[in-house]
Amino acid sequence: MENHAVIACKFAREALKKVKELTHQMEVSLGPDTAALDLRIGIHSGQVTAGVLRGERSRFQLFGDTMNTASRMESSGKRDRIQVTLVTADLLAEAGYARWLIPRSSTIFVKGKGEMQTYWVRKAKEPVAKGSDMKSETMSTVDDTIESDGDGETNSNGGSSGECGLGPKRYIHVLTKTERLVEWDVAVLISLLQQIIASRGGVVKHIKSLSTAEIAIGTDGTVLEEFTPIIQMKRFEAVDLQQRQRPSSIEISEKVERQLRSYLSNVASMYIDNPFHNFEHANHVTASVKKLLTRIVNTNEGNISTTGTKKGVDLVDLAGHSYGITSDPLTQFAVVFSAIIHDVDHPGVPNSQLVKENTRSAQIYKNKSVAEQNSVELAWDMLMQVEYEDLRACIYQTKEDLHRFRQLVVNTVMATDIVDKELQALRKARWETAFSEDSSFLNPWGESDESETDRENRKATIVIEHLIQASDVAHTMQHWHIYRSWNEKFFMECYGAYQQGRADSDPSEDWYKREIGFFDFYVIPLAKKLQSCGVFGVSSDEYLNYAKSNREEWAREGVALVKAYLAKYHHQQHQDATSDIISNEKQ
Repeated sequence: MENHAVIACKFAREALKKVKELTHQMEVSLGPDTAALDLRIGIHSGQVTAGVLRGERSRFQLFGDTMNTASRMESSGKRDRIQVTLVTADLLAEAGYARWLIPRSSTIFVKGKGEMQTYWVRKAKEPVAKGSDMKSETMSTVDDTIESDGDGETNSNGGSSGECGLGPKRYIHVLTKTERLVEWDVAVLISLLQQIIASRGGVVKHIKSLSTAEIAIGTDGTVLEEFTPIIQMKRFEAVDLQQRQRPSSIEISEKVERQLRSYLSNVASMYIDNPFHNFEHANHVTASVKKLLTRIVNTNEGNISTTGTKKGVDLVDLAGHSYGITSDPLTQFAVVFSAIIHDVDHPGVPNSQLVKENTRSAQIYKNKSVAEQNSVELAWDMLMQVEYEDLRACIYQTKEDLHRFRQLVVNTVMATDIVDKELQALRKARWETAFSEDSSFLNPWGESDESETDRENRKATIVIEHLIQASDVAHTMQHWHIYRSWNEKFFMECYGAYQQGRADSDPSEDWYKREIGFFDFYVIPLAKKLQSCGVFGVSSDEYLNYAKSNREEWAREGVALVKAYLAKYHHQQHQDATSDIISNEKQ
């Protein structure tokens, strides 16, 4: 095939572009982490043997050293990159495409081949250094906001190179990661708003009469002082559930949708750009909350008590064994809302450091759950602003629902403070009261002093708190590569705080042992609680199995990973310092 190397590389470049577009689209509909999917491509040129393999799965296949070498180019490459051998690079240069090539800064060792000089193929939107056919891999950059027609290359001075696709550039708005996450949040919350309104018979009226009640909330003390051990859940009769208007028939006005998008965009802007406690983490937690809420089951029959869609879930409480959580869309909205706002303005250091520094927030919140109380207060105060009145009217219509929404948000966000020993002890005692075999309060005559409704409300309250706690550390109960990625981010945040003088000890010295202890004394026991409460069906088994698997993998790989984290941190600091020097010299 004439110019096969050029054709293969053009296809590979287009494939990278299309995969990126697809994953960005998927992130809006499927949620966070979807855009983390990437493609890695390797290309080598030479002779191959081709044939059709017989058997039950007959297929055309290529064999030989060329195929093996191409496979090595893929496996030794990097995500979102095309790596080619010197043979393929020469063919590209001979065809007039040397400008596509970026030599790797050093040779790589390839199994069965030894040391090899390889090249990256420049991506479709990657600029070419002015006056140079090739440049070091460390100089390559990508402009994600400019699209060029055809295969033309966008260069550093705004021009275009290459024989194909010459013409004016198209400037299009590409959603940033934050914007994609906001769109996903909007879709999830609109689905729940539809269900809230449907549960009210489609009624949405002005709520100006509630303005006094709204203003009064939070004026009597700190957020933590509003915490209650039992939230009074709303109960619906079976006939009400059966006659409830279909959520899909409820239309959310464009005005409300704009307000919701504006609110969530402002929430996103209030997140500090920490390595771990950031808006992406909030959405990772939200995705786990949504998943667990859709997995609530009938504990007697094992039936899923919800029917899900890609962006939401239609709520039905078939058996009443979800303690009223699934039948009340306001409860679900409040829990998802809490997940989104739970780390607003998180400073990237633990509460203990804020207390030690005697920050203003520590003083205001009396040195208890400082970051959590601050997040609730900031997010709630913004929601109460006049420009979000129509949005609030969709969430609640009565004073009772307003206070229940507030109580759910307070309890849910406060539950994410897992360090406070007093709160830990309180939660443990409440769990044992609610879910131990002898969980009833009995008087001296052996009779229960607590109503069945109170017992159900107690269980619902505790299940919600443990649901958000599990979701807050969901990365520890997911696939190994997800756990490893978020663990690295958390390390970078903690080590960065230490380097800034905002931590007493070097976290790298005991990070390995601390993770083992975190699995043994918090993550795995928490996963077992999800399993023992009998609410979440197969999801609780999945979370527990992943937690145990990740613990075993960390025991094997953790020491080496901590060293890699440390090396990566210092390398990044060096690169940042170099960039600052270059920037200052240019000025």
